[in-house]
Amino acid sequence: MSERLVIVGADATGMSAASQARRLRTADQLEIVVFERGRFASYSACGIPYWVSGDVADRDSLIARTPEEHRERDIDLRLHTEVTELDVDGRRVRVRDADGAESWWDYDKLVLATGARPIRPELPGIDAEGVHGVQTLEDGQALIESLEQIEGKQAVVVGAGYIGVEMAEALIKRGYDVTMINRAAQPMSTLDPDMGELIRKALCGLDIEIVGDAEVTEIRTGESGRVAAVVTADKEYPADVVVLGIGVQPETTLAAAAGLPLGDHGGLLTDLSMRVTGHDDIWAGGDCVEVLDLVSGRRVHIALGTHANKHGQIIGTNIGGGYATFPGVVGTAVSKVCDLEVARTGLREHDARAAGLQFVSVTIVSTSRAGYYPDAAEMTVKMLAERRTGRLLGTQIVGREGAAKRVDIAAVALTARMTVEQMTALDLGYAPPFSPVWDPVLVAARKAMAAVAKDR
Repeated sequence: MSERLVIVGADATGMSAASQARRLRTADQLEIVVFERGRFASYSACGIPYWVSGDVADRDSLIARTPEEHRERDIDLRLHTEVTELDVDGRRVRVRDADGAESWWDYDKLVLATGARPIRPELPGIDAEGVHGVQTLEDGQALIESLEQIEGKQAVVVGAGYIGVEMAEALIKRGYDVTMINRAAQPMSTLDPDMGELIRKALCGLDIEIVGDAEVTEIRTGESGRVAAVVTADKEYPADVVVLGIGVQPETTLAAAAGLPLGDHGGLLTDLSMRVTGHDDIWAGGDCVEVLDLVSGRRVHIALGTHANKHGQIIGTNIGGGYATFPGVVGTAVSKVCDLEVARTGLREHDARAAGLQFVSVTIVSTSRAGYYPDAAEMTVKMLAERRTGRLLGTQIVGREGAAKRVDIAAVALTARMTVEQMTALDLGYAPPFSPVWDPVLVAARKAMAAVAKDR
C-alpha cells in the first residue's frame, strides 16, 4: 500500500521536496499531494525586483517548472487551495479549495513549506490602494499593474534592506523619483554602519533621497482612497506608490496553532534532517524555519532561496528513503544597487558581541583588477577575526564589478573554520583582468592576521 505525502506550499522548498521524493519513490509507492493557496508554483521570488525594473522581460521567465510539468511527473499540485488547519494527532490537514469547499486530507508524511510573510506594520492607511509588499509573484504582478495605471512619478520605499534597495533601483529604472525611509541611520542593516554608509552615498549618487533614523507614522490617502503621501514624525513625503521593504517573518501561523515547536524568531525548529523537532512524520524547510548559524552557534532566521532549495532536496531525499542533512549556514548574501555590489557573510560586529565573542576588525580598500588594467574598480573589504585564535568571523564587501562574488571565498573559509592566517595561503586564481596579485580578500586577511598578532 502506498503512503501519502502532503506538502503545504508550492515554491522552492515544497516543490524541490516533491520532485526529489518522486525521483526516489514511484507513484504506486508514494502519493504526493501539494496544496498552494496562490496561483503560481516553483518560481523565483528573488527575481521579482528585476521583473519590475524590466531587466527580466516577463513573469514566466521566473517560473522554473510549470504546474503541468509537475503533474506529468505524478505530483498532484493543487493551486488556489489553502490549508487552514493542521491536526497533528489525527495526521490530517483541513483544506479549503477555490470554491470555498472544505475537506480533511489524511497524511502519512507532512512537509510544511509555508515560507515567510512581509512585515506590514499596523499604521493608518497601510492597506490603501497603491501600497505594495513584494513577496510573491502575485505581489509583483499587482505592483506592475499599479505602476502602469498611475500618472505620477513619486515613489516611497519604506525600509532599506535587500528588498528595499533592489526595489528602489527598479523604480529608478522605471523613471520614478524615489524616497527611501529607514528606521536605522544607514541602509542595509545586514552590514555594519560604516559599510552601510558606502551604500547610502551610492544611493544618494543615484538621486535617491535617503531619510534615516525615521519612523513612518501614517500612510496618507487622497479623496479617491489611493495613497498620496507617507508621513513621519518630522515630514510628509508625496507618494504615488509605496513599496514596503521592511523585511519578513516566518509564516508559521498554522504550525503555532497546531502546537509545533517554534524558536525565538518565530520559525519552526527542526533537526539536521529537517524533521520538525519531536515529530517523526513532519518536516519543514525554507523561510518558515530557523537554522543554525555555524559561526555564532545560535539559531537564526534567514529567508533565502538558496537555503529553501537545499532544504527541499534534503527533505525529499529523507522521505524518499535516502539520507541527507543540513548542518547550518554562515549567513552569506549578495545584492546590488545599479552598478554597486554588496556582499556579506558571517557575523557583523553587533552579532559577534551578542554571541560573546571578542574580535579585531579591519577594513581595506583595493581594486577588482590589477591597478594598471583598464576599468579596475575600487572595492572595500571589512573583515572580523576572533581575538587570540584568529578564526575568521565575518566579511563584508562593497564595490563595483567583481566585488560581490568574492564573498564566496570568505564563506568557504567560515564553513571550514579557517583562521585569517590560513586564508592568506589560499591559492586563488590570478591574472590582471581578474584581480591584483593579492586578491582584496587576502589583503584583508593579511591585515586581520597582523591585528590578531598585535592583540596577543
